Amino acid sequence: MSFEEIKGNLGFGCMRLKMENGKVCYDEFCKMIDAFLDAGFNYFDTAHGYIGGQSETSLRDCLSARHKRDEFILANKLSGNFFKTREDILPLFESQLELCGVSYFDFYLFHSLNRHNYEHYKNCDAFNQIKALKEQGKIRHIAMSFHDTADVLDTILSEQPDIEAVQLQFNYLDSDDPTVQSVACYDVAVKHGKKVIVMEPVKGGTLANLPDEAAQEVAKVYGGSHASFAIRYAASFPEVFMVLSGMGNCEMMRDNISTMGASFAPFDEKEFAAAHAARDIIRRVKQIGCTACEYCTQVCPKEIGIPEIFAQFNQYLAAKKSRGEVRDALKEQGGKISECVKCGACEDICPQGLDIRELLENAKRELYL
Repeated sequence: MSFEEIKGNLGFGCMRLKMENGKVCYDEFCKMIDAFLDAGFNYFDTAHGYIGGQSETSLRDCLSARHKRDEFILANKLSGNFFKTREDILPLFESQLELCGVSYFDFYLFHSLNRHNYEHYKNCDAFNQIKALKEQGKIRHIAMSFHDTADVLDTILSEQPDIEAVQLQFNYLDSDDPTVQSVACYDVAVKHGKKVIVMEPVKGGTLANLPDEAAQEVAKVYGGSHASFAIRYAASFPEVFMVLSGMGNCEMMRDNISTMGASFAPFDEKEFAAAHAARDIIRRVKQIGCTACEYCTQVCPKEIGIPEIFAQFNQYLAAKKSRGEVRDALKEQGGKISECVKCGACEDICPQGLDIRELLENAKRELYL
C-alpha cells in the first residue's frame, strides 16, 4: 500500500499545542507549521475534541488559510462521543470540514476503536457512511485509531476491509504491555496488509524525561534527546509509514525534524537492547502510564487536572522531584484530588484503561495531600 502524496515519515500531532491564556498561541503554531513544511514534511493530525475544539480551528487559521491545499496532508477523525445516531454523522463531518477550512480530508479515521465502542460505530452505520464520503471525494483514505488488544484489532480488520491504515499507540514502554500490546497489534495490522501510523511514540512525554537509571542505558548507545530516541524506535519498524509527534513548541519541532530528516537511521541491535533495558527500569519505578490526552478532564464534573497530577506524581516516583516540590506544583491546580466524587467517568473514557480513581488515591496518600 502506498500513500505517495505524503512527504516524510514524521507527522505533526495537533493535540498538545502551545497555549497562552487558554488559547492556542498562533504565532508559535504558524512558525512551527512553516518550519515543518520547509523541512519537507506535510502530514497534520487532529480530532474534533482536541484542545476543546481549538485544534481544528487553529489548523484552519494557521495552516489552511496560509498554505495551498496541495501543500499539506490533513487527517481528522470520527469520534464516537460526538454522535449518537446515524443521522448525526454527516452533519458532524461537514462541520469538521468547515472548522478546518478544507473541502476534503486526506485521511479520516474511526477514532479510538475498542471492543466497547465498535458496536456503536456499527449500529450507526458509520463504516458505510464514511465509505460513501470517500466515493464522493470528501475523503481520500479511510483509517482507524485503536486502543485495545490484538484479538479485537484482528476482528475489526477482518470485518472492515475498507480500512487502509491503522493508527496504534506504539512505543518501547508499551511494546509488550498486556493492555496496549503495541507489537502484537502491529503484527495484526501487517497480517492484514495495513500500514501503521504511530501515536504516542513518547507516551505523553514519559519517555522524554527518563528516570536516571534508564537514561544511563540510553546514553550508552545514543547521544540525542530521550524523545528522539523514542521516536526513532517507533520509526524503525518497516510497516510504520508515519510517526506522529505532539510537538508543543519550536524547540520540539527542531529536535523532531533533526531526528526524522535526511539523516534518519533505524535502530540497530544495541539500540533495541537499550530501549528494552530502559523499559524494564521504568516499570520497576511503576510510573503511571498516562499520556496526557486530557480526555478525562473533558468529562470530569469537578474539572480535576488529572494528567498534571499524574505527571507531577511520576516526577516524584522517578526521584526527579521531592514530595514538597510536587505538592507546591500542584497547589496551582484548578481541581484538587480531594474534590473527586469517584463517579468513574474518567475511567470510562481513558484510552489507557487506567484505574484513575485508585491512582488518585495513591497520589493523595503518598504526597500527603
